Amino acid sequence: MEELFLDAEIREETGRGKVKALKDKGFIPAVVYAEGKSALALKLSHRQLVQLVHHHRIEGVVINLNIKEDKKQKSRPCLIKEIQHDPVHGEIIHVDFNQISLTKEIKVNIPVVAKGEPIGVKQEGGSLEHILWEIEVECLPTNIPKDIEIDVTQLKMGESIHVKDIVVPQGVKVLNDPGAIVLSVAAPMKEEVPVEAVEGEAAQEPEVIKEKKEVPAEGEEETKEEKKEAKEPKEAKEKK
Repeated sequence: MEELFLDAEIREETGRGKVKALKDKGFIPAVVYAEGKSALALKLSHRQLVQLVHHHRIEGVVINLNIKEDKKQKSRPCLIKEIQHDPVHGEIIHVDFNQISLTKEIKVNIPVVAKGEPIGVKQEGGSLEHILWEIEVECLPTNIPKDIEIDVTQLKMGESIHVKDIVVPQGVKVLNDPGAIVLSVAAPMKEEVPVEAVEGEAAQEPEVIKEKKEVPAEGEEETKEEKKEAKEPKEAKEKK
């Protein structure tokens, strides 16, 4: 299990105005929720929290909060419940923690990592499709895996890896549907002819046929002239 540590202080400042002043001093407001206990307002070092976020995957990882004023408890094991970001600048503005027991099983989402290049991609020209990026597991906080690594090198075209095929460490229980597809190798997509082009070609065909009918052959012109002369009255022929 990866253990992370973060310093914190009890927060007396509440309300928008005081929270803004808190941020100006380099702190981020936070709250710790514990089962059967009142929520605890804290303030965290902005610099330390940003470093932690940039260097570690903090979701689903136990973070030990070292609260400066807490003399009874050395550190509090917690999981991040929610991180709030500024909608404009994207910076962290608030963090919610859930305090946990290290002897009680919890449910967390663990990232899935594909290892290797499938045969179906390398030799058959297919593409690897990553369907499930996270797997929900249940285990003790001390047994939370960093990630779930899946070897895909033997995966051929049209083959898939399902949740039931995943091997997890002892003491970890997967909660997803066993039949759900995690990874698969799909055949390359065929290029389709646009519908507009097909419709356009179909619309032009009658025009071409029509043009052919309107242009008479040389023999047909002579035949029409002969018929015309045959129909003229005798008087008209004499005048000519």
